[in-house]
This record gives sequence, C-alpha cells and structure tokens, in this order.
Amino acid sequence: RPVWDFEDIGDWWTRANADAIAPIIAVPTTAGTGSEVGRASVITNSETHVKKIIFHPKVLPSLVIADPELTVGMPKFITAGTGLDAFAHCVEAFSSPHHHPMSQGIALEGMRLVITYLPRAYATPDDLEARAQMMSAAAMGATAFQKGLGAIHAMSHPVGAVFDTHHGTTNAVCMPAVLALNAPEIRARFDLAAPYLGIEGGFDGFCDFVQAFNDSFAIPRTLGEMGVTADRLDDLVAMALEDPSCGGNPVTLTDENLRGLFAACL
Repeated sequence: RPVWDFEDIGDWWTRANADAIAPIIAVPTTAGTGSEVGRASVITNSETHVKKIIFHPKVLPSLVIADPELTVGMPKFITAGTGLDAFAHCVEAFSSPHHHPMSQGIALEGMRLVITYLPRAYATPDDLEARAQMMSAAAMGATAFQKGLGAIHAMSHPVGAVFDTHHGTTNAVCMPAVLALNAPEIRARFDLAAPYLGIEGGFDGFCDFVQAFNDSFAIPRTLGEMGVTADRLDDLVAMALEDPSCGGNPVTLTDENLRGLFAACL
C-alpha cells in the first residue's frame, strides 16, 4: 500500500505491520534535522508537491552513530542551513504552548549550542569540537520538538515542497516574521532566556540577533530571493493551514495571519 497511508494523522500509524519494520541504525551526516532521535520521516510527494509526515514509533532508531567527522565535508551553505534548522527546532520548541519543563530546558541549551558553535563549524569545517556540539544541538532540537513546532515549519514545508527550497534555509528566512507574530505570547520567556544565550535586550534583542545571525551565514532575507513567487500564495496558505505544525504555534494560525507572514517573507 502507498506510504501516504501512514501519514501522521490520528492512529493511521497502526495500519503498519510493526513486526515487518526492521530496526533502524542512524548515521547522521549533517547536523540539523535530528532524525536520529525521531519517530517520523518527512517525504515529499513528487506528484502533488506536498510534504507529508510519516509516523511510527518503530521508526525511532535503535542505534545511532553520531560521528562528527562525517559532517566535516558539508558545503558551507549546507552547514549553515542544517545548523539553522536545528536552531529553528529549538526556537519553536521553546515557544510551544504545550509547555513541558524538560522540552524547554533542552531547547534553551540547544539554542545556546547553535549560537556558540555554528559560527565555528561554518568558519572552520574541520573543527571537530564545533561539529560534535552541533550534532548534540541537532539531537536536542528534535528531542525538544516532541512538544510541537509552529508557524516556521508550517510555512517552510509547503514552500519546500512547491519550490524545492532548502528546508533549513527556508526556516531561517521565515523566523523573523514568525517571531514578530508570536511576540505577545513568547516575549516574556525570551526576555528570561536572552541573558543565558548571551544576548542583551531581551526578546527584542533576540529578534535583532536572529537577523544578524542569518546575515552572518549569507542567508537570503526574503523567500523571493530563493525563487518563491506570489502567484502560489493561495496554495501556500492552504497547505500551511493543513500542516501538523500549525497546532504548535503559540498564536493561533489563520488564513489572514498566514497571508501576512508569507507577504512579510516574500
């Protein structure tokens, strides 16, 4: 049967024959996604240009070999994009309305690791300490987002599916606008987090930092620079509203505010 029958909807995962799922050994070669601690796969349907989350508890790897030497060969833009994916995971988990103290703590430390070590890994590809710490940050981000993602991913999933953009880079472009939308709900927690992250100015300082951080890795400022066009706006909004990440955003996502987010990013 098609893999889409096992999409992460309700109890669809029970359709799978668990005994037929072989144990998985994960050997990450990037530091961003955190698949090595996840129970799901994100697969793009090339016919419909829609990204779907395929879930089953047995997709969680039985063994992980996290060797930082396997990540030193990444091109600089992949080092940056995957690292900023880990950062987005941590930011959205920390922002989640589904509060859990362990998720919050892991996400906060994950942000600190990315802020500290991604610039080093980007500047000096064979810096194994930086690469190892980024692998930790990636795993921490994916662990923390068990409490949910948000608008950043709800937007980047359809953008990536329709326009074939790099996922982590797309997340980075969307983050400033999403932080602005979510400000009423997340300002207080980032006011507290900023000093731990070495950032002055609380939430506003964090927002300024995010844009400067993106710029330091030559991340585009707009989705338009990545080839995204406004003629697909209706499709992108509709797809974003259907994305499971919608439910984890601290501000309820609607057709209206998602249109505003996409407009701000284009």
